[in-house]
Amino acid sequence: MRKIVACLMATLGLTSACGQQSYENVEVEAFDQMIGEEGVVLLDVRTAEEFGESHIASALNIDQAQSDFIDRVKAEIPVGNTIAVYCRSGRRSADASKRLAAEGYKCVNLKGGIIAWKQADKPTTSEPYEVDIFKTKNGKRVVFHALMHACVRIEFDGKEIEIDPVAKLGDRSVDYAAMPKADYILVTHEHRDHYDEATLRLLSADATRLIMNPRCAEMFGADKAETMKNGDKKQVSDDIAIEAVPAYNTTEGHLQFHPQGRDNGYILTLDGLRIYIAGDTEDIPEMADIKDIDIAFLPCNQPYTMTTEQVVRAAKTVKPRVLFPYHYGKTDVSSLPSQLADAGIDVRIRHYE
Repeated sequence: MRKIVACLMATLGLTSACGQQSYENVEVEAFDQMIGEEGVVLLDVRTAEEFGESHIASALNIDQAQSDFIDRVKAEIPVGNTIAVYCRSGRRSADASKRLAAEGYKCVNLKGGIIAWKQADKPTTSEPYEVDIFKTKNGKRVVFHALMHACVRIEFDGKEIEIDPVAKLGDRSVDYAAMPKADYILVTHEHRDHYDEATLRLLSADATRLIMNPRCAEMFGADKAETMKNGDKKQVSDDIAIEAVPAYNTTEGHLQFHPQGRDNGYILTLDGLRIYIAGDTEDIPEMADIKDIDIAFLPCNQPYTMTTEQVVRAAKTVKPRVLFPYHYGKTDVSSLPSQLADAGIDVRIRHYE
């Protein structure tokens, strides 16, 4: 009898096969509420061409028709995560959800796909930058745009926050002229891949608050920038707080790159959501004092910052809910998700070369 019931449930999309856990079908509103929740990864299983035309912001794109689909999902998404899956109409994503459920994933399928999403007037994007969305304790959205290297754009409650904005590095560039003026700009230190005076001025309006370590404030103009040194804290609005924390090298022969006491990392708190932007640093002892971090950006490119082994140690010290390796250049960071899976850290690799 139980087997018969399980089989009936399978026909309704509740199990992938008799006795096996499967996926759930949900409407647009329920799907929208999931995005940004802890442990939920948004997956678009359409082709790269379809994804490029328009997609839901923060979605990871892995084409379900490719022969390595399951292997790629396993490499990108730990089994402990819930996968919110969608396609054009819901049919390919239903098939993908069944296959992933058979691998042990909990999947939620968007009924009607992106067609239903658009019909409900939900937003999509064709932006080339990867986007991740989180929610604060009061349900406000925090949107992270992976621009390049150490350049991060954050949208929060109608505010624009830029971290180390640099327009050009080698053959890579960011079109900051197409972006809104910043409300807050945070600069960690004076190296050219973090401090770009022309871009700082381009992004600045009369009300923009530029927050920098002492050396950068001196370079930019102390009358135009606010100085923060290691240990300083600022409550810049009712729901935005900033703390400057140490960032420096510890390896012999590398100390000249980022000497102790000069540069900043930042802890940015947005309506209770705590974000650690480490700047250029190694796994320093002060990381043990950094607590209750939701999202961490940790650099990974020796000799200037950390090796992958150091990033693993730093992540296990800070214990963020989500880790973005960034500033990694040619360093292979692909092993970090598996190395930190046992620590319960959701590692998301974005294009921060």
